[in-house]
Amino acid sequence: MKKNYKPRIADEMLQKMLRRIGAVLVQGPKWCGKTTTSEQVAKSVLYMADPSKQKAYLQTAEVNTSMLLVGETPRLIDEWQLAPKIWDAVRFEVDHRGEEGQFILTGSAVPASTDNINHTGTGRISRLTMRPMSLFESGESNGSVSLKWLFSQPESQPSGMANIDINDLAFLICRGGWPNSVGKQKDDALALAFDYFDAVTESDISRVDGVKRIPEKVRRFMRSYARHQGTQTSVDVIKQDMLSNEDNTISENSIINYIDALKMIFVIEDMAAWNPNLRSKTAIRTSDTRYFVDPSIATAALGLGPSDLLNDLNTMGLLFETLAVRDLRVYADALDGKVYHYRDKTGLECDAVMHLRNGSYGLIEIKLGGDTLIAEGVETLTDLSKKIDTTKMPVPSFLMVLTGIGDYAYRRNDGVYVVPIGCLRE
Repeated sequence: MKKNYKPRIADEMLQKMLRRIGAVLVQGPKWCGKTTTSEQVAKSVLYMADPSKQKAYLQTAEVNTSMLLVGETPRLIDEWQLAPKIWDAVRFEVDHRGEEGQFILTGSAVPASTDNINHTGTGRISRLTMRPMSLFESGESNGSVSLKWLFSQPESQPSGMANIDINDLAFLICRGGWPNSVGKQKDDALALAFDYFDAVTESDISRVDGVKRIPEKVRRFMRSYARHQGTQTSVDVIKQDMLSNEDNTISENSIINYIDALKMIFVIEDMAAWNPNLRSKTAIRTSDTRYFVDPSIATAALGLGPSDLLNDLNTMGLLFETLAVRDLRVYADALDGKVYHYRDKTGLECDAVMHLRNGSYGLIEIKLGGDTLIAEGVETLTDLSKKIDTTKMPVPSFLMVLTGIGDYAYRRNDGVYVVPIGCLRE
């Protein structure tokens, strides 16, 4: 393991996947730590983006792709999408060798074209999505309350005390979970989030598919998207928001193209709707909920810092939700689960449903903190749990109000857990 490397939840996941399949694709946004995590287990490495060798690598990929795969295994091929032919070559080599743990592919973008990819890789290549660091990974959460424990030990009393106050939380929202920002001086760490935003708007969004985009228009779009974090806002509403904010030339098609491009570079990660069996014929809303992969992208897009959030707790609460969703997704992946949202025609809405592959699930409301907001979250969780038809699906493993601030994790008399995010882990 490299000196000063801070272990990630994905480390164990990657090792498990390499034990059962021939190749693993580690994907996610730039700067989230994909390459560094993969380097911990790789025995040889090919850096496709190495400026001194990239031209030669690309030429080799065109005429004799298999040459790039020669090396001790697991062999890491970093930024593989620069030469999409590598995908089929890896798939073929895995078939030919018949052994597990042969290759690790890392990429911060989905290939713009799949013309050179003829096979999905099913059964040969598994996918591992990495995100910016959760608070447990970056050391701000002490991990005293485990989601795995809540799923396996219902009705137990948690024991944990958080060390995050409202000033800390405002900083953590704006800093984000970028590994290079953790441990830096606060001003330097905050500046990195703006550097990331600038890189996306100035170059990354155009390079992903070769479509030249005007950076200022991208910034305006991302500001609008940031204002709608945690909502099921339509493309038309985003368009109207942009039209009312000094952009009178945007079209819905342009907005859709921005969204698609930002998803390709893992900047946007919207949340799908949960569709449970209900006791009544209540119509469930199926629109995705809008999220950036990290809250710092939203604060950078809006030009906000910690003091701005402290002066506007409503905005802080919305952006805390983005942070909480990031962490819940990281933890859910480790538990073979996914995170969804719920909303029905009556307006009942649950911020997050963590649903595991074995069918168990937990209902989670995300609140900044305080008795009033916690009570609102408890009411929502109770109302939703009563609607679920438990003759057709299991009862929830747990109901949780996940808070940004608050000293202690505890289980209320009504069975609802109240857990500060500074206590949570997978």
